[in-house]
Amino acid sequence: MGNKKLKKRNEIDNAFKWKIEDMYSGDEAWNSDVEDVLAMTEDFNKYQGKLTESSSTLASALKDKDAIWQKLERAYVYAQMKLDEDRTLADSQARADKIGSVIAQVEASLSFFTPEVLSAPAEKLVGFVDENPELEMYRFVLEDLIRRKEHILTDAEERLLAQISEVTDAPDSIFSMLNDADMKFGTIIDEEGQEVPLTHGNYISFMESADRKVREQAYTNMYESYKALINTISTAYNYNVKTDVIGARIRNYDSARDAALFDGDISGEVYDNLIDVVHQYLPVLHKYMELRKKVLGVEDLKMHDIYVPLVKIPKNEISYDNAVEIMKEALSPLGKEYTDQAVKGAKGGWVDIYENEGKRSGAYSFGSYDSYPYILLNYSDSLKDVFTLVHEMGHSMHSYYTRKTQPFTYGSHSIFTAEVASTVNESLLMQHLLKTKTDPEMKKYLINYHIEEFRTTLIRQTMFAEFEDLAHKYVAEGGSLTAEWLCDTYNRLNSQYHGPALSEDDYIKYEWARIPHFYRSFYVYQYATGYSAATAISNRILNEGEAAKDDYLKFLTTGDSDYPVELLKIAGVDMSTKKPIIAAMETFKKLVEELERLL
Repeated sequence: MGNKKLKKRNEIDNAFKWKIEDMYSGDEAWNSDVEDVLAMTEDFNKYQGKLTESSSTLASALKDKDAIWQKLERAYVYAQMKLDEDRTLADSQARADKIGSVIAQVEASLSFFTPEVLSAPAEKLVGFVDENPELEMYRFVLEDLIRRKEHILTDAEERLLAQISEVTDAPDSIFSMLNDADMKFGTIIDEEGQEVPLTHGNYISFMESADRKVREQAYTNMYESYKALINTISTAYNYNVKTDVIGARIRNYDSARDAALFDGDISGEVYDNLIDVVHQYLPVLHKYMELRKKVLGVEDLKMHDIYVPLVKIPKNEISYDNAVEIMKEALSPLGKEYTDQAVKGAKGGWVDIYENEGKRSGAYSFGSYDSYPYILLNYSDSLKDVFTLVHEMGHSMHSYYTRKTQPFTYGSHSIFTAEVASTVNESLLMQHLLKTKTDPEMKKYLINYHIEEFRTTLIRQTMFAEFEDLAHKYVAEGGSLTAEWLCDTYNRLNSQYHGPALSEDDYIKYEWARIPHFYRSFYVYQYATGYSAATAISNRILNEGEAAKDDYLKFLTTGDSDYPVELLKIAGVDMSTKKPIIAAMETFKKLVEELERLL
């Protein structure tokens, strides 16, 4: 698979593709489900005005609502995955557009449900659950609904908001179009002296290039493109933040951040603790930047120097089958049942392994409640790809255990807990490799790789989280996010985080403009909290053995059956305290000290 020319989808052996046909045999079956969903939605109107007449009516409505969403989720996941196989196909684009419209239609039709249920007194709803065993399963759903009462509007207002949701998503859509379709980054001269186009896909690999000229060209080209559009992008982001701030006010939240954290019942303290602890450990990152400067032997350490590995990776091609073997060994602390299932999935139709023309870049774990927990990869035989497989398998095994145990109502996960499952796997893989690799160069490379994971996932995402927080507070106080304000604020944070070893440049202030996650506000902090929790859990599994493993596997079965902070306590981690973040940053500190010693 190493050759440069990409194969077409139909040229790739079916053994290397996910078994998507196990979801639908073809368009006829898919269309039939979509028609069913619309008919079921139409039928659901019979409950309007009667939802809280009796406990049996409410139980019946909740079951019917779940049935609609379960079928709709399946149709949506299939449409999305078919599109991701090859984004150039018109019928796949049409299918994805169609399901998007159907979702908006269903949301608008069912928008009466929540306000109507909540128009009944809380005591009445709790009484219904106590008297009717069929409602016991929905106790947490209803208690959570009651908790939301002060933020739910009237039926008419909710319907109105559901209808304008397509408009309020405009900043994200505008940014995506600019970022993914319109922006071009020119060409650069690579290590072989070849002229190659710079893309989002190859940017990071150029930033990791041992050739400093290549890194600098890629960096300059990338940010010149954002600089040229900075006023447009700033306007889009300004309206994205305004939408959050106004939406939070409409729904009676104290702030946009409170509105975003409310879903998971997460206190603002969790967010602030993360930023506080990372600030406390910034001197460790500064020390690592000094080490970078020394090892790279540069007079001025620039932002385009901070991704290149300090240790050259020993040449090592790893076939997919070999990657599955490594995964099996690395995850053995999670027990035979876990590893057997992971291997079975990796080889039995869960995974779409190789790149093809038109295929979506990157990797993800996806699936509906009653499908396989599918994985999309673009596997290219590198150690990084092994980490990606193990990471996505963490998500998929989380889904596997949850869906096996929980009803549809609790069959998914919050991002807060989902990132834990993937990172525990990565952490176990890292510990396994550090223990089993004897080549001293490989050991140094792995420690550096591990440090970079901490830097990019825990520390960088915390910096992003702090930037978002400042931007939303500024708008809430009546400010307007101009290009100047956004660039200056970002530049100041970047300097504060990276410390005096890093030289100023004219471009890093534009970096905020290329982060798509900023259009899903207050989302990225969960990568950092998830990474902290996962570090604590994997250490616990390796140090305490069986009991810790059992706690963790129990956590994997819980889905959405409680709030994230509560669920993580099952795995032995309390994210309402600073403890897990401090422990993770202590691990980061030890790794930096060890790398300094070895280099």
